[in-house]
Amino acid sequence: MIKSMTGFASAAATAGNIAVTIEMRTYNSRNLDLSLRVSPGDPGLEERIRALLSGRLVRGRVEIKIQVETTVDAAARVEVDMTRARALMAVLKRLQADLGLDGAPSLELLMACGGILQNAAPETDVERVWPTLEACLTQALGELDAMRGREGRYLAQDLDARLDRIEGALKEIAGNAAGLTAIYQERLRERIATLTQGLVEIDHARLAQEVAFLAERSDISEELVRAESHIRQFRGIMAAPEAGGRKLNFLLQELNREFNTMGSKIGSADVAHAVVDVKSELEKIREQVQNVE
Repeated sequence: MIKSMTGFASAAATAGNIAVTIEMRTYNSRNLDLSLRVSPGDPGLEERIRALLSGRLVRGRVEIKIQVETTVDAAARVEVDMTRARALMAVLKRLQADLGLDGAPSLELLMACGGILQNAAPETDVERVWPTLEACLTQALGELDAMRGREGRYLAQDLDARLDRIEGALKEIAGNAAGLTAIYQERLRERIATLTQGLVEIDHARLAQEVAFLAERSDISEELVRAESHIRQFRGIMAAPEAGGRKLNFLLQELNREFNTMGSKIGSADVAHAVVDVKSELEKIREQVQNVE
């Protein structure tokens, strides 16, 4: 079953002192393009996220915002800038000596200078966070897959209807092509009669040769067989469980080539109109397939 590349999902999970929230959006793209915003950022965590996403998604622009929060002892999140503290204390002592002041600089005075105590960003414990994050990400991917699958079913219905019309046009083209030999013979006979004005007797053997030559040049039996095969493959890919957007794009190119050849081989107005209608349907299919994973 084909799936759309467009979707949205969100999920949240908590376990102990770990809380994870995820928002995920996907759009059309020729390849898999992952854009991650993980807070707090950690290369090891991002590497695991990318590996999980690459295993579940084939192509599309994927934008994910992940927030990981952990509750820790507030005191453990405070850092002391000892370098700044020592420098400030040295300056205060020098001022005290230069100004002839009594007593030593107090801790209160030192702290009033500011910049000594700072809140430290908590380090991400990948092994502790990953199980909760993985479960939340799997939940979001499941929701995303369901949404993309629903849209894919609507796409499949539209594509099926257009393929039905193309198959109908193929039968019409094949029917028109079947009677071309008699049409060529009559046209050639009329043209010769017009040019000679009935003064020259028609050589029926030579006429038959020319008609056979024209019929061979306009034979589209191979193109018809290949076009029918491409349509069967197209339907098979749509029904297959794996992603097939790239294969569908390739088959569309081949179908366009076959119908172009048919149109150039046969100089029939009816066939030309049928080919134009088919190419219009193929263009609409191509636009739809751009959204298929």
